[in-house]
Amino acid sequence: MLSKKMTIEAVKVMGELFPEAQCELIHENVFQLLIATMLSAQATDVSVNKVTPDLFAKFPTPMAFLAAPLEEVMAAIKSIGLYRTKATNIQKCCGRLMEHFGGEVPSGLDELMSLPGVGRKTANVVMSVGFHIPAIAVDTHVERISKRLRIAPQKATVLEVEQILMKKLPREMWSDAHHQMIFFGRYHCTARNPKCEVCPLLAICADGKKRMHLK
Repeated sequence: MLSKKMTIEAVKVMGELFPEAQCELIHENVFQLLIATMLSAQATDVSVNKVTPDLFAKFPTPMAFLAAPLEEVMAAIKSIGLYRTKATNIQKCCGRLMEHFGGEVPSGLDELMSLPGVGRKTANVVMSVGFHIPAIAVDTHVERISKRLRIAPQKATVLEVEQILMKKLPREMWSDAHHQMIFFGRYHCTARNPKCEVCPLLAICADGKKRMHLK
């Protein structure tokens, strides 16, 4: 496994490659961020960003989502995968926001995860991006990079990957590291065709060396 020191160095290199790495979901407030992140599950940020401007113009608040027929919410997000389930969860989430949090998005992990349709990854994104609370959201890119670089074991669960990253990286790096690893995975160390031949981390990447037939 990659040591704590080498993990920090690897993430710093990712930051040098992608110094502008940040959340790519378009949003104007924490509520919009929450809904956009819920919509991004098993969907691309690009597909979500095509839908959300009109969606938030129609439904700017939890009350607006609750006042609309479910079919209208479904129609507004129909181009996104799992739109039926997501529309149902959005309305249930908005209901809980109104009933338990005065219509405001809470900032705590447990409170966020109590919202229908909000898992740990979504909660961590909202905490990190919306409230600037250090957190690491492990999506498919972060998980893949962590395992390719042997920061985490191949059989580690998503939660275990998150816990390992939190141990190996100083708290002040968590939020930036999350975005840097996503960009590295999205645009450089891609799932099918990673750019191993030009990767500055090849020397410490066991997976990359295998691909390049290096010792």
